Amino acid sequence: MIEIRIAEILRSGEPDESVKVQGWVRTKREQKGFAFIEVNDGSSMAGLQVVVSENVPDYENFLKKVNTGASVEVSGVLVASPAKGQRIELKADSVTVYGEADPETYPLQKKRHSFEFLRTIGHLRSRTNSFGAVFRVRNACATAIHEFFQERGFLWVHTPIITASDCEGAGELFSVTGFNLKDVPRNDKQEVDYTKDFFGKPTYLTVSGQLEAEVMAMAFSNVYTFGPTFRAENSNTSRHLAEFWMVEPEMAFCDLKGDMDLAEAFLKHIFKYVMEKCPEDMEFFNQRIDNTVLATAENIINNQFERITYTEAVKLLEKADVKFEYPVSWGSDLQSEHERYLCEQLFQKPTIVTNYPAKIKAFYMRLDDDEQTVSAMDILAPKIGEIIGGSQREERLDVLERRVIAQGMKPEDLWWYLDLRRFGTVPHAGFGLGFERVVQFMTGMGNIRDVIPFPRAPLSADF
Repeated sequence: MIEIRIAEILRSGEPDESVKVQGWVRTKREQKGFAFIEVNDGSSMAGLQVVVSENVPDYENFLKKVNTGASVEVSGVLVASPAKGQRIELKADSVTVYGEADPETYPLQKKRHSFEFLRTIGHLRSRTNSFGAVFRVRNACATAIHEFFQERGFLWVHTPIITASDCEGAGELFSVTGFNLKDVPRNDKQEVDYTKDFFGKPTYLTVSGQLEAEVMAMAFSNVYTFGPTFRAENSNTSRHLAEFWMVEPEMAFCDLKGDMDLAEAFLKHIFKYVMEKCPEDMEFFNQRIDNTVLATAENIINNQFERITYTEAVKLLEKADVKFEYPVSWGSDLQSEHERYLCEQLFQKPTIVTNYPAKIKAFYMRLDDDEQTVSAMDILAPKIGEIIGGSQREERLDVLERRVIAQGMKPEDLWWYLDLRRFGTVPHAGFGLGFERVVQFMTGMGNIRDVIPFPRAPLSADF
């Protein structure tokens, strides 16, 4: 007798096979002399129907214990199912109940629960159809990301979670300290004496692995990071998390065009992979969450992305027959409503906007010849706005030093980053993808807290 996942049984199991399955009970229906239970092990949207007859040992005691939420092990023989909508079912020879679930107190019963309610029971919500589908898609997305880069010879690098640099310069950092906060040492000026802290200087949870990835790209040419990042932004929106995962490739000997080409191919690959590996889950999202999910995926896979400059985008927005909440003017950052108008209404497909004003972009982005714009690019996706942000990096030492100073930063704090321009500098580029953003976009889920198992947000750090 073989132990097998339910997804494989539903896909390729044949009558007369002896199998053993383990999982959790979704439903139980009692008939005279036998009972139907649906068992799900998380491997697929659908569960496996198990037929348990009164001939099974300890049948009466089993019926009392096996309620929704109980964990079971079932051994038996697969048989063709006469029921509509299922090809095969399991006729049980023996059943073991590992853990009971009291139907009076178990919070997940056979009804639709709101996502708001399910966030209050985050330790159990993964057992529902919606979250089972979300996390299978999330897993497929992660697999697709690694496959994409590994097939192209990229090196996966693990950049530090604890860092002394603020890559984005926005100051939204979580501090890391070994101090006893009830007795923080101070110097003669009554300032915090960081020389006595664990690292001897102020340190933080990283907001990006990009700068360290650039270090590795200067030795391995093509690298990528995929790991957790943190923002201490007090934002209670459906699009923000305090802890989230980022994918950040960096490519030596690469310019802005190469950066855009890779980012477009990257998004197409992820969507194609998920559509192939998780068709049932994607169909579920299309039926239950957002009826444009499948069309959006096909749009990304099958269309060339639109490419326009920031200056062209501003002109198009100024001409738009739409009243925006935020006015549009050259030099100001595009708001989500502007981004969505461009990709949803005007072009009706993903849109890459390039060459943003230097004053609204980070210090490391390459200054264009006009010295007014930088070689940056954002990919805007329907329904969500910016999904990828990237740029060609500034490889010229003198220009980079000037940009660092202009943004109020100290060159000596970035001595190692500037060294990359002193010793064997090359044109290079990269981009960042917020992993949860792409999962949210792909599934149509309305709140980003529902596409990560354990969301971290203001006043929310359970588990």
